[in-house]
Amino acid sequence: MAEAYIVAAARTAGGRRGGKLAGWHPADLAAQVIDALVAKSGIDPAAVEDVILGCVSQVGEQATNVARNAVLASKLPESVPGTSVDRQCGSSQQALHFAAQAVMSGAMDAVIAGGVESMTRVPMFTPNALPAKAGLGTYMSPAMKRRYPGVEFSQFTGAEMIAKNYGIEKDALDRYALESHRRAMAATRAGAFGDEIVPIEILQADGNGTGEQHTVDEGIRFDATLEGIAGVKLIAEGGRCTAATASQICDGASGVLVVNERGLKALGVKPLARIHHMSVMGHDPVIMLEAPLPATLRALKKAGMRIQDIDLYEVNEAFAPVPIAWLEALDADPARLNVNGGAIALGHPLGASGTKLMATLVHALGRRGKRYGLQTMCEGGGMANVTIVERL
Repeated sequence: MAEAYIVAAARTAGGRRGGKLAGWHPADLAAQVIDALVAKSGIDPAAVEDVILGCVSQVGEQATNVARNAVLASKLPESVPGTSVDRQCGSSQQALHFAAQAVMSGAMDAVIAGGVESMTRVPMFTPNALPAKAGLGTYMSPAMKRRYPGVEFSQFTGAEMIAKNYGIEKDALDRYALESHRRAMAATRAGAFGDEIVPIEILQADGNGTGEQHTVDEGIRFDATLEGIAGVKLIAEGGRCTAATASQICDGASGVLVVNERGLKALGVKPLARIHHMSVMGHDPVIMLEAPLPATLRALKKAGMRIQDIDLYEVNEAFAPVPIAWLEALDADPARLNVNGGAIALGHPLGASGTKLMATLVHALGRRGKRYGLQTMCEGGGMANVTIVERL
Protein backbone atom coordinates (compact mmCIF):
# COMPACT_ATOMS: atom_id res chain seq x y z
CA MET A 1 0.00 0.00 0.00
CA ALA A 2 1.17 3.51 -0.77
CA GLU A 3 2.23 5.95 1.94
CA ALA A 4 0.48 9.22 2.79
CA TYR A 5 2.54 12.38 3.18
CA ILE A 6 1.70 15.85 4.44
CA VAL A 7 3.38 18.36 2.14
CA ALA A 8 1.77 21.56 3.41
CA ALA A 9 -0.07 22.52 6.60
CA ALA A 10 -1.64 25.86 7.44
CA ARG A 11 -4.16 27.54 9.69
CA THR A 12 -5.57 30.92 10.46
CA ALA A 13 -4.73 32.57 13.73
CA GLY A 14 -7.68 32.02 16.05
CA GLY A 15 -10.30 34.74 16.27
CA ARG A 16 -12.30 35.41 19.41
CA ARG A 17 -16.11 35.46 19.26
CA GLY A 18 -17.02 38.73 17.58
CA GLY A 19 -13.32 39.36 17.02
CA LYS A 20 -10.92 39.78 14.13
CA LEU A 21 -12.32 36.99 11.94
CA ALA A 22 -15.98 37.75 12.59
CA GLY A 23 -16.32 39.59 9.28
CA TRP A 24 -15.50 36.49 7.24
CA HIS A 25 -18.08 34.11 5.80
CA PRO A 26 -16.80 30.63 6.80
CA ALA A 27 -16.65 29.38 3.20
CA ASP A 28 -14.46 32.33 2.26
CA LEU A 29 -12.29 31.82 5.33
CA ALA A 30 -11.73 28.16 4.45
CA ALA A 31 -10.94 29.22 0.88
CA GLN A 32 -8.12 31.40 2.18
CA VAL A 33 -6.49 28.35 3.74
CA ILE A 34 -7.06 26.24 0.63
CA ASP A 35 -5.36 28.88 -1.50
CA ALA A 36 -2.48 29.07 0.99
CA LEU A 37 -1.93 25.30 0.80
CA VAL A 38 -1.81 25.48 -2.99
CA ALA A 39 0.68 28.36 -2.83
CA LYS A 40 2.86 26.68 -0.18
CA SER A 41 3.07 23.39 -2.06
CA GLY A 42 3.22 24.72 -5.60
CA ILE A 43 0.65 22.14 -6.72
CA ASP A 44 -1.32 22.67 -9.91
CA PRO A 45 -4.78 23.59 -8.55
CA ALA A 46 -6.38 21.19 -11.03
CA ALA A 47 -4.30 18.32 -9.58
CA VAL A 48 -6.19 18.51 -6.27
CA GLU A 49 -8.63 15.60 -6.54
CA ASP A 50 -10.86 16.31 -3.54
CA VAL A 51 -11.34 18.70 -0.65
CA ILE A 52 -12.62 17.20 2.62
CA LEU A 53 -13.50 19.70 5.33
CA GLY A 54 -14.63 19.13 8.89
CA CYS A 55 -17.37 21.33 10.28
CA VAL A 56 -19.55 20.73 13.33
CA SER A 57 -22.35 23.28 12.97
CA GLN A 58 -23.44 22.60 9.40
CA VAL A 59 -26.30 25.08 9.29
CA GLY A 60 -26.76 28.61 7.98
CA GLU A 61 -23.52 29.90 6.48
CA GLN A 62 -21.95 26.49 7.03
CA ALA A 63 -24.80 24.53 5.42
CA THR A 64 -25.19 22.93 1.98
CA ASN A 65 -21.76 21.28 1.94
CA VAL A 66 -19.41 23.99 3.18
CA ALA A 67 -16.44 22.13 1.66
CA ARG A 68 -17.76 22.47 -1.87
CA ASN A 69 -18.69 26.08 -1.17
CA ALA A 70 -15.12 26.73 0.02
CA VAL A 71 -13.81 25.25 -3.23
CA LEU A 72 -16.09 27.57 -5.22
CA ALA A 73 -14.83 30.52 -3.14
CA SER A 74 -11.19 29.55 -3.70
CA LYS A 75 -8.82 29.62 -6.66
CA LEU A 76 -9.35 25.92 -7.31
CA PRO A 77 -11.13 25.06 -10.58
CA GLU A 78 -14.77 23.95 -10.57
CA SER A 79 -13.59 20.43 -11.41
CA VAL A 80 -12.37 19.96 -7.82
CA PRO A 81 -15.14 18.42 -5.67
CA GLY A 82 -15.63 18.85 -1.93
CA THR A 83 -17.38 17.07 0.89
CA SER A 84 -18.04 17.93 4.54
CA VAL A 85 -17.43 15.74 7.58
CA ASP A 86 -18.95 15.85 11.06
CA ARG A 87 -17.18 13.81 13.71
CA GLN A 88 -17.81 16.60 16.20
CA CYS A 89 -14.58 18.10 17.53
CA GLY A 90 -12.54 15.52 15.59
CA SER A 91 -14.10 16.47 12.26
CA SER A 92 -10.99 17.78 10.49
CA GLN A 93 -8.78 15.11 12.04
CA GLN A 94 -11.17 12.61 10.48
CA ALA A 95 -10.98 14.58 7.22
CA LEU A 96 -7.21 14.02 7.35
CA HIS A 97 -7.77 10.30 7.90
CA PHE A 98 -10.14 10.10 4.94
CA ALA A 99 -7.65 12.00 2.76
CA ALA A 100 -4.80 9.73 3.82
CA GLN A 101 -6.90 6.63 3.13
CA ALA A 102 -7.73 7.94 -0.34
CA VAL A 103 -4.11 8.48 -1.37
CA MET A 104 -2.87 5.30 0.32
CA SER A 105 -5.41 3.26 -1.65
CA GLY A 106 -4.22 4.85 -4.87
CA ALA A 107 -7.72 6.08 -5.69
CA MET A 108 -6.37 9.64 -5.53
CA ASP A 109 -2.93 11.21 -5.46
CA ALA A 110 -3.54 14.62 -3.87
CA VAL A 111 -6.28 15.62 -1.44
CA ILE A 112 -6.79 18.67 0.76
CA ALA A 113 -8.13 17.92 4.22
CA GLY A 114 -9.12 20.64 6.64
CA GLY A 115 -11.87 22.27 8.59
CA VAL A 116 -13.66 25.52 9.30
CA GLU A 117 -15.86 26.88 12.06
CA SER A 118 -17.16 30.38 12.57
CA MET A 119 -18.47 30.20 16.11
CA THR A 120 -19.38 33.88 15.84
CA ARG A 121 -21.60 33.58 12.79
CA VAL A 122 -22.90 30.06 13.49
CA PRO A 123 -23.01 29.82 17.29
CA MET A 124 -22.44 26.52 19.07
CA PHE A 125 -25.59 24.37 19.47
CA THR A 126 -27.38 26.15 16.57
CA PRO A 127 -28.02 22.86 14.68
CA ASN A 128 -29.95 21.59 17.71
CA ALA A 129 -31.50 24.82 18.94
CA LEU A 130 -33.14 25.94 15.68
CA PRO A 131 -35.00 22.66 14.94
CA ALA A 132 -36.06 22.37 18.58
CA LYS A 133 -37.45 25.90 18.47
CA ALA A 134 -39.34 25.03 15.29
CA GLY A 135 -40.79 21.90 16.86
CA LEU A 136 -38.79 19.55 14.64
CA GLY A 137 -37.45 17.35 17.42
CA THR A 138 -33.96 16.53 18.66
CA TYR A 139 -31.16 14.11 17.85
CA MET A 140 -32.10 11.89 20.86
CA SER A 141 -34.10 9.01 19.42
CA PRO A 142 -36.44 6.76 21.41
CA ALA A 143 -33.95 3.89 21.16
CA MET A 144 -31.14 6.09 22.50
CA LYS A 145 -33.35 7.18 25.40
CA ARG A 146 -34.12 3.57 26.25
CA ARG A 147 -30.44 2.69 26.22
CA TYR A 148 -29.45 5.76 28.24
CA PRO A 149 -32.53 6.53 30.37
CA GLY A 150 -32.51 9.94 31.98
CA VAL A 151 -29.13 10.86 30.48
CA GLU A 152 -28.54 14.32 29.08
CA PHE A 153 -25.31 14.07 27.11
CA SER A 154 -23.08 16.99 28.08
CA GLN A 155 -19.40 17.73 27.62
CA PHE A 156 -19.54 19.95 30.70
CA THR A 157 -20.76 17.01 32.75
CA GLY A 158 -18.11 14.78 31.19
CA ALA A 159 -15.35 17.19 32.12
CA GLU A 160 -16.50 17.27 35.73
CA MET A 161 -16.72 13.47 35.80
CA ILE A 162 -13.14 13.15 34.57
CA ALA A 163 -11.89 15.65 37.15
CA LYS A 164 -13.65 13.73 39.91
CA ASN A 165 -12.67 10.25 38.71
CA TYR A 166 -9.00 11.16 38.37
CA GLY A 167 -8.85 13.25 41.53
CA ILE A 168 -7.97 16.46 39.70
CA GLU A 169 -8.67 19.45 41.93
CA LYS A 170 -9.57 22.94 40.77
CA ASP A 171 -6.14 24.39 41.60
CA ALA A 172 -4.48 21.84 39.29
CA LEU A 173 -6.85 22.85 36.49
CA ASP A 174 -6.08 26.53 37.10
CA ARG A 175 -2.32 25.91 36.99
CA TYR A 176 -2.68 23.91 33.79
CA ALA A 177 -4.65 26.74 32.15
CA LEU A 178 -2.00 29.27 33.10
CA GLU A 179 0.69 27.06 31.58
CA SER A 180 -1.30 26.85 28.34
CA HIS A 181 -1.28 30.65 28.08
CA ARG A 182 2.41 30.85 29.01
CA ARG A 183 3.41 28.34 26.37
CA ALA A 184 1.27 30.07 23.74
CA MET A 185 2.80 33.42 24.68
CA ALA A 186 6.33 32.03 24.44
CA ALA A 187 5.60 30.37 21.07
CA THR A 188 4.10 33.56 19.67
CA ARG A 189 7.00 35.71 20.82
CA ALA A 190 9.51 33.22 19.41
CA GLY A 191 7.78 33.17 16.01
CA ALA A 192 6.98 29.46 16.36
CA PHE A 193 3.65 29.86 14.54
CA GLY A 194 5.08 31.87 11.66
CA ASP A 195 5.24 29.03 9.13
CA GLU A 196 1.73 27.74 9.84
CA ILE A 197 -0.39 30.87 10.19
CA VAL A 198 -2.02 32.31 7.06
CA PRO A 199 -2.35 36.11 7.35
CA ILE A 200 -6.01 37.06 7.00
CA GLU A 201 -7.15 40.61 6.35
CA ILE A 202 -9.52 41.91 9.02
CA LEU A 203 -12.86 42.86 7.50
CA GLN A 204 -15.26 45.56 8.59
CA ALA A 205 -18.93 44.87 9.22
CA ASP A 206 -19.73 45.92 5.63
CA GLY A 207 -17.25 43.38 4.27
CA ASN A 208 -14.64 45.91 3.22
CA GLY A 209 -11.04 45.26 4.22
CA THR A 210 -9.31 47.28 6.91
CA GLY A 211 -5.81 46.73 5.52
CA GLU A 212 -4.80 45.11 8.81
CA GLN A 213 -3.68 41.47 8.84
CA HIS A 214 -4.72 39.02 11.56
CA THR A 215 -1.64 36.94 12.42
CA VAL A 216 -1.69 36.44 16.21
CA ASP A 217 -4.06 34.08 18.02
CA GLU A 218 -6.58 36.39 19.61
CA GLY A 219 -7.37 34.22 22.61
CA ILE A 220 -3.94 34.33 24.22
CA ARG A 221 -4.06 36.33 27.44
CA PHE A 222 -0.62 37.87 27.61
CA ASP A 223 -1.43 39.25 31.07
CA ALA A 224 -2.73 35.94 32.47
CA THR A 225 -2.10 35.28 36.15
CA LEU A 226 -2.93 32.38 38.41
CA GLU A 227 -4.96 34.67 40.62
CA GLY A 228 -7.04 35.88 37.67
CA ILE A 229 -7.70 32.36 36.40
CA ALA A 230 -8.53 31.08 39.89
CA GLY A 231 -11.10 33.83 40.34
CA VAL A 232 -13.27 32.83 37.37
CA LYS A 233 -16.75 31.56 38.30
CA LEU A 234 -17.38 27.81 38.30
CA ILE A 235 -19.42 26.45 35.36
CA ALA A 236 -21.48 24.30 37.75
CA GLU A 237 -22.06 24.87 41.45
CA GLY A 238 -19.83 22.53 43.43
CA GLY A 239 -17.81 21.69 40.31
CA ARG A 240 -14.16 22.22 39.44
CA CYS A 241 -14.14 23.56 35.87
CA THR A 242 -14.49 27.20 34.82
CA ALA A 243 -14.47 29.05 31.52
CA ALA A 244 -10.79 29.76 32.18
CA THR A 245 -9.98 26.04 32.29
CA ALA A 246 -11.99 25.23 29.15
CA SER A 247 -11.26 25.81 25.49
CA GLN A 248 -12.13 29.21 24.07
CA ILE A 249 -14.91 29.81 21.56
CA CYS A 250 -13.03 30.54 18.36
CA ASP A 251 -13.37 31.34 14.66
CA GLY A 252 -10.85 29.69 12.36
CA ALA A 253 -9.92 27.45 9.47
CA SER A 254 -7.08 25.03 8.89
CA GLY A 255 -5.90 22.44 6.41
CA VAL A 256 -3.23 20.08 5.12
CA LEU A 257 -2.36 18.82 1.65
CA VAL A 258 -1.95 15.04 1.60
CA VAL A 259 -0.30 13.14 -1.25
CA ASN A 260 1.08 9.68 -2.02
CA GLU A 261 4.38 8.84 -3.74
CA ARG A 262 2.99 9.70 -7.18
CA GLY A 263 1.77 13.03 -5.89
CA LEU A 264 5.08 13.64 -4.16
CA LYS A 265 7.02 12.90 -7.35
CA ALA A 266 4.78 15.20 -9.39
CA LEU A 267 5.27 18.03 -6.89
CA GLY A 268 9.01 17.53 -6.46
CA VAL A 269 8.94 18.80 -2.88
CA LYS A 270 10.13 17.42 0.44
CA PRO A 271 7.23 16.35 2.65
CA LEU A 272 6.73 17.72 6.14
CA ALA A 273 5.69 14.36 7.55
CA ARG A 274 4.47 10.86 6.81
CA ILE A 275 1.27 9.43 8.30
CA HIS A 276 2.52 6.57 10.48
CA HIS A 277 -0.75 5.52 12.12
CA MET A 278 -4.39 6.57 12.21
CA SER A 279 -7.33 5.13 14.07
CA VAL A 280 -10.60 6.08 15.71
CA MET A 281 -12.40 4.61 18.69
CA GLY A 282 -15.78 4.88 20.38
CA HIS A 283 -16.06 4.98 24.17
CA ASP A 284 -18.55 5.84 26.93
CA PRO A 285 -20.80 8.64 25.58
CA VAL A 286 -21.81 9.77 29.07
CA ILE A 287 -18.37 10.68 30.40
CA MET A 288 -17.74 11.41 26.70
CA LEU A 289 -14.37 13.18 26.91
CA GLU A 290 -12.39 10.22 28.25
CA ALA A 291 -12.10 8.48 24.87
CA PRO A 292 -8.59 9.80 24.00
CA LEU A 293 -7.14 7.73 26.86
CA PRO A 294 -8.08 4.22 25.71
CA ALA A 295 -7.85 5.30 22.08
CA THR A 296 -4.22 6.36 22.49
CA LEU A 297 -3.32 3.16 24.34
CA ARG A 298 -4.86 1.11 21.55
CA ALA A 299 -3.23 3.20 18.83
CA LEU A 300 0.23 2.78 20.34
CA LYS A 301 -0.29 -0.98 20.59
CA LYS A 302 -1.44 -1.19 16.96
CA ALA A 303 1.54 0.91 15.88
CA GLY A 304 3.97 -1.19 17.89
CA MET A 305 5.13 1.85 19.82
CA ARG A 306 5.42 3.07 23.40
CA ILE A 307 4.51 6.55 24.60
CA GLN A 308 8.24 7.08 25.20
CA ASP A 309 8.78 6.76 21.44
CA ILE A 310 6.63 9.83 20.79
CA ASP A 311 8.53 13.12 20.88
CA LEU A 312 5.60 15.56 20.94
CA TYR A 313 1.89 15.18 21.72
CA GLU A 314 -1.05 17.38 20.82
CA VAL A 315 -4.05 16.56 23.02
CA ASN A 316 -6.89 19.00 22.52
CA GLU A 317 -7.61 21.10 25.58
CA ALA A 318 -11.41 20.98 25.35
CA PHE A 319 -11.35 21.08 29.15
CA ALA A 320 -8.24 20.96 31.32
CA PRO A 321 -9.16 17.62 32.97
CA VAL A 322 -8.78 15.84 29.60
CA PRO A 323 -5.04 16.37 28.95
CA ILE A 324 -4.24 16.05 32.67
CA ALA A 325 -6.01 12.67 32.88
CA TRP A 326 -4.42 11.65 29.55
CA LEU A 327 -0.94 12.33 30.96
CA GLU A 328 -1.72 10.18 34.00
CA ALA A 329 -3.24 7.30 32.04
CA LEU A 330 -0.37 7.20 29.53
CA ASP A 331 2.38 7.96 32.07
CA ALA A 332 3.45 10.60 29.54
CA ASP A 333 5.93 13.44 29.83
CA PRO A 334 4.19 16.81 30.49
CA ALA A 335 7.10 18.62 28.81
CA ARG A 336 6.15 17.03 25.47
CA LEU A 337 2.44 17.91 25.68
CA ASN A 338 1.02 20.89 23.76
CA VAL A 339 4.43 22.55 23.77
CA ASN A 340 3.08 25.71 22.09
CA GLY A 341 -0.02 25.94 24.25
CA GLY A 342 -3.44 24.52 23.51
CA ALA A 343 -7.08 25.37 23.03
CA ILE A 344 -7.39 26.98 26.47
CA ALA A 345 -5.17 29.77 25.15
CA LEU A 346 -5.37 29.41 21.37
CA GLY A 347 -9.05 28.59 20.95
CA HIS A 348 -11.01 25.57 19.73
CA PRO A 349 -12.73 26.27 16.40
CA LEU A 350 -14.57 22.93 16.62
CA GLY A 351 -14.48 21.42 13.12
CA ALA A 352 -11.20 23.14 12.29
CA SER A 353 -9.29 22.01 15.37
CA GLY A 354 -8.08 18.64 14.07
CA THR A 355 -5.94 19.93 11.22
CA LYS A 356 -5.15 23.05 13.28
CA LEU A 357 -3.43 20.84 15.84
CA MET A 358 -1.76 18.86 13.06
CA ALA A 359 -0.39 22.04 11.45
CA THR A 360 1.09 23.02 14.81
CA LEU A 361 2.42 19.51 15.47
CA VAL A 362 4.28 19.01 12.19
CA HIS A 363 5.85 22.46 12.36
CA ALA A 364 6.84 21.97 16.01
CA LEU A 365 8.51 18.67 15.12
CA GLY A 366 10.45 20.46 12.40
CA ARG A 367 11.54 23.38 14.58
CA ARG A 368 12.69 21.07 17.36
CA GLY A 369 14.29 18.45 15.13
CA LYS A 370 12.06 15.70 16.53
CA ARG A 371 10.78 12.57 14.79
CA TYR A 372 7.39 11.30 16.00
CA GLY A 373 4.28 13.25 16.93
CA LEU A 374 0.89 12.07 18.18
CA GLN A 375 -2.41 13.93 17.99
CA THR A 376 -5.70 13.06 19.66
CA MET A 377 -8.84 14.80 20.80
CA CYS A 378 -12.07 14.08 22.61
CA GLU A 379 -15.21 14.22 20.52
CA GLY A 380 -18.93 14.57 21.17
CA GLY A 381 -20.63 11.21 21.54
CA GLY A 382 -17.61 9.66 23.26
CA MET A 383 -15.11 9.14 20.42
CA ALA A 384 -11.47 9.92 19.73
CA ASN A 385 -9.24 9.94 16.67
CA VAL A 386 -5.52 9.25 17.03
CA THR A 387 -2.94 10.18 14.42
CA ILE A 388 0.80 9.45 14.64
CA VAL A 389 3.09 11.20 12.17
CA GLU A 390 6.79 10.89 11.42
CA ARG A 391 8.69 14.03 10.46
CA LEU A 392 10.77 13.58 7.31
